[in-house]
Amino acid sequence: MRSVNPDSPPGPAGPLTPRPDVLVIGGGVIGLVTAWRAAQRGLRTEVVDPAPGGGAAQVAAGMLAPVTELHYGEEALLALNLASARRYPGFVRELEEAAGLETGYRACGTLAVALDADDREHLRELHAFQQRCGLESQWLNGRECRRLEPMLAPSVRGGLRVDGDHQVDPRRLAAALLAACERAGVAFRRASAARLSVSGDRATGVVLADGTELSADRTVLAAGPDSGRLDGIPAELLPPVRPVKGQVLRLRVPGAYAPFLSRTVRAVVRGGHLYLVPRTNGELVVGATSEELGWDSTVTAGGVYELLRDAHELIPGITELPLTETGAGLRPASPDNAPLLGPTELAGLIAATGHHRNGVLLAPVTGDLLGELLATGDLPEQARPFTPRRFGAAASEEHLR
Repeated sequence: MRSVNPDSPPGPAGPLTPRPDVLVIGGGVIGLVTAWRAAQRGLRTEVVDPAPGGGAAQVAAGMLAPVTELHYGEEALLALNLASARRYPGFVRELEEAAGLETGYRACGTLAVALDADDREHLRELHAFQQRCGLESQWLNGRECRRLEPMLAPSVRGGLRVDGDHQVDPRRLAAALLAACERAGVAFRRASAARLSVSGDRATGVVLADGTELSADRTVLAAGPDSGRLDGIPAELLPPVRPVKGQVLRLRVPGAYAPFLSRTVRAVVRGGHLYLVPRTNGELVVGATSEELGWDSTVTAGGVYELLRDAHELIPGITELPLTETGAGLRPASPDNAPLLGPTELAGLIAATGHHRNGVLLAPVTGDLLGELLATGDLPEQARPFTPRRFGAAASEEHLR
């Protein structure tokens, strides 16, 4: 039995609360999956977040798309994305059983289409790149695309069918992770982290906005875009994570229009990326803009207009659907678009941030890798290309400018 730390604050019922083994700053999908895996390993775990289960999960579309999200120069990230995608079915089964909630996981596939000759050429090049990487995708002409998805515009010139790219509902995923954490014994501090506590050359916990000090053996920084500006972290060691804004729309598909789409549809329209993600509950998610506007998370008339305009060009019937919600969120992006996973240069501080557009996709593998690190002290081989130490002081200083 572990001894109780006499310096720990009293719990709600009066007795002293044991000092946690792991303190997770941030209760989004990445913070929650890390906390859940740590608790499953027998570690006393606490999460600091004013609204756990919120954040980017509330506006994300939940595409699990390692193939159609492939970008040139991101082959190392592709391997991590594919590893996480392979884990998703088992991860979902385990999580839904542990939480008693569904996640909205669908193995429905993705269709990426082109509306003009330039976009078709771009898709052709992407198809060739996918094949060189050993990925499965099938080229279709415009007629074949419309046979799969009859709502597509007659102007569609061709597309890529990717049956291995799936989807999950991030809101339901976050709710399930929150419930699983609570059932596993994870404690929650529904408050904001104001400052990292550092003693000597080691992170020792966090100070909350109300001045409460929490200490732990190890602290996990999983605060999304806020990870790059938490006070207390030495300036030269701040992770180079920045916010990238994305605006999203939600529409409802009435029964008379169902089925509207059978799978996720993606396209590049006027140079901007567009996706439409149909849910089984009749919701259709349309997104997303990508805007480098700092901490601005307002929904703009221009953003809504551009999404609806481009979606209408792709699927004309979309303007007949009721618009039920608009939203904007901030993705945590790193300089190379890959996550920061593992120990930082500050002893006791571990990073789990910078997942950018792949946070939902990478949840299973992030939880497994961080759980292993927290339980054993060893960073798994799969995480080593993504250590925060790859950026060094120079990248951190550039991030501060």
